[in-house]
This record gives sequence, structure tokens and C-alpha cells, in this order.
Amino acid sequence: MNLTKLLVTGAAITLPSAALAQDAEFASLADTAYIFNTLLFLIGGFLVFWMAAGFAMLEAGLVRSKNVTTQLTKNIGLFSIASVMYWLIGYNVMYPGDGNWIIQDIFGTFSLKAIDPVGGDDLATGYSGASDFFFQLMFVATTASIVSGTLAERIKLWPFLIFTVVLTGLIYPIEASWQWGGGWLANMGFYDFAGSTLVHAAGGFAALAGAIILGPRLGKYAKDGRVIPMPGSNLALATLGTFILWLGWFGFNGGSQLAMGTIGDVTDISRIFANTNMAAASGAIAALILTQVMYKKVDLTMVLNGALAGLVSITASPLEPTLFGALWIGAVGGVIVVFTVPMLDKFKIDDVVGAIPVHLIAGFWGTMVVPVYADASFVTQFIGFAAIGGFVFIASIIVWSILKAAGGIRVSEEAEVAGLDTTELGMEAYPEFARG
Repeated sequence: MNLTKLLVTGAAITLPSAALAQDAEFASLADTAYIFNTLLFLIGGFLVFWMAAGFAMLEAGLVRSKNVTTQLTKNIGLFSIASVMYWLIGYNVMYPGDGNWIIQDIFGTFSLKAIDPVGGDDLATGYSGASDFFFQLMFVATTASIVSGTLAERIKLWPFLIFTVVLTGLIYPIEASWQWGGGWLANMGFYDFAGSTLVHAAGGFAALAGAIILGPRLGKYAKDGRVIPMPGSNLALATLGTFILWLGWFGFNGGSQLAMGTIGDVTDISRIFANTNMAAASGAIAALILTQVMYKKVDLTMVLNGALAGLVSITASPLEPTLFGALWIGAVGGVIVVFTVPMLDKFKIDDVVGAIPVHLIAGFWGTMVVPVYADASFVTQFIGFAAIGGFVFIASIIVWSILKAAGGIRVSEEAEVAGLDTTELGMEAYPEFARG
């Protein structure tokens, strides 16, 4: 009897201690997951931020020297505007569960996106709310950067920045909410892991609308149908910009795993990195070989855009394909660029940096190839692409048309010939060299 009492007493003492230890272990695991998930958002976010520098360098290298300062100004301006507008309106539009609109209802209170309190330790979401906001913001700015390069060398600065306000505050957040905000496309089963359609094709459609309303640069298309080359000012800068974008894309795709708190998540992120790199490499190689075959000489600008098209192509589904799958998906993206750049010229759509082939056309390819490896439907993928593309294109056409009617979006012929740096800003990127 005494032995029985002793065993019961010992168990009574031991069991609560074991339960406490188990609770502590679970709490420790939750803390660890929270820390690593947040770290993924932050690292992915600043890598995607670095893509802003990539776009700036790429565009500065591909425009003529008389327009370089204007392009740099547009790039830093659009990123800054995106940062404010996504906080002011965009984030709450994109995620209906977090307030939906800047004003919750007509008679409600002013509701802005809030960040974590100092020393906050809320584990309910599994990550810091500020880290999520920071990461998602970078995608908004990327969408606006795509538009900048297409419309270079003939658009006024302020109308472009006003368009950026609308794009980053409303147009992008609305279409992104359909998928990443848990909207109707997500419910339908549309699959876009990191944004081949939601970010890249959306930016491409906004750029296409602007290019149609704006028209081509002076002298780009001769009366006899010839396309007049207008070489960029600095291919070294353009190449640097491409490598920066390539680097940033690891954060773009890898961060879109949205979790790094388990062995499985880290393994998947590693797989995404490897596939992302393979697609970029194969896109560059495909463009390199194809330009040699078609033009008897390699075209560096095509190779650069081939790498970027490979990256866009894999972005809709960077996790599921094998390395061989990433290779052929990226290679097709590189081929797309080589054929679609001259196709746009036939329609007299002047895209200074080739953003429409890279982001819109390769974005379509990347979106439609998803079901080959991932659990998705070709029909659903097409519906999603068409819905987002149609909305962004029509909304952009309306905004560009309003801006054109309100005060004009294009500089004068004299200003375009002289260069936007001197006429729009009064300063030049290369003042010691003659303008060309």
C-alpha cells in the first residue's frame, strides 16, 4: 500500500513537470518559426528592393545619354511613391481582411496599415506584420518599374508619377487581391506563385497601354517601314542592372514561399533558388544562340532580356519543376524575347527597353506552363491571365487618356530632340560629353 501511494505521488509530481516542459518546447518551436518566417520576409524584401537599383541601371544603360538623368529620377520617384501609396491605400485594398479600404466605411474611422508595436511578440500570424508589409510593398514597386522603361525618352515626368500613384495605390492592389488577397481567382484555383501575371504581366499591360497612348519616339519608324536603331548609352550599366535583377529575383521567388520555419520550407526555398537561376541562365543562352543564328552576330541586349524573360517565365511556378523543367521553361522565355521584340516594332509599338516582351509575353508563357508541373488547370490559368490583363490594360488606358486630356503626357518635339535631361530637369548625367 505504501509503495502504491509512493508511485501515485511521484506520478502526480512528474506529469505536470513533463507537461510544462512540453509546453515550453512548443513555445520555443513557435518562437523559432516566427523568427525565421520574419527573417525570410525581411531578406526577401531587401533583395527585391535591390531590384529597384537593377531597373534603374538597366534603363539608364538602354536609353540615350540625353535621357539618363530623367530615367534615374523616375525610378527613385516611383519607388518612393509606391512606398507611401501602398501604406496609404494599397495594402488594405489588397488584403480585405485587414480593413479593405483606407476608410472602413463612409462614417467609419481613418484606417491605415499599422505595424507591430515596439517589442511586439504576437505569434498568432507566425510572422511579423511589418515584415509582411515590407515584403509585399517591394512587389508593388517592381510593377511600376516595368512601366518606366517602356515609356522612356518621350514622356513627361509628372504625368508618369501621377500614373504611378494610381497604379500602386489602386490598380495593382485590386488585381492582386483577386489572388493573393484570397479573392475569386484564388477560389477558382488560379496559380501564380510569385507573380508572373500579378506583377510582371500586369506591369507589361500598364506599359503597353501607355505606349499606345503615348506613341513612338521621334524618328523610330521611317516612312518606308524601316526601324531606326537608337542604341543605348551604356551597355555596361545595362549588364550590371541585369545581374542586379538576377540577384534580386532570388528574394522575389524564394521569399514567396512565405515561410522558413521548418525543414520542409527551407528545402523548398533552396529548390526555388536553384530553379530560378537555371531559368535565367537558359533564357540567356537561348537568346545568345538564337541571335547568332538569325543575325550572324550576338546581340547583348537580347541576351540580357533573355535572362530576364527566363526569370519571368519561372516566376509563376518556381518550386514544382525539376531543374530540367526550369531549363526548358526559361529557354522558351529567351526565345520569346528574340521573336517578340521585332514583332512589336512591326506594330509600331515603341518599347525602349523591351519590357513588354520580357514581362507581358514571357509572363503569359510562364503562367500558362504552370499546369505541366503544378496542380492547376490550363483553362483556369488562361482565365486568370485574361482577367488581370484585361482589367489592368483597360484601367491604364483610362488613366493615361485622362492624363493626356488634362495636360498632356508627352514632351514637345523640341524637348524630345534636345533630351529630357535638359528640358525636364535642367541637368545631365554626362555633362562633359556631347549629347547624342
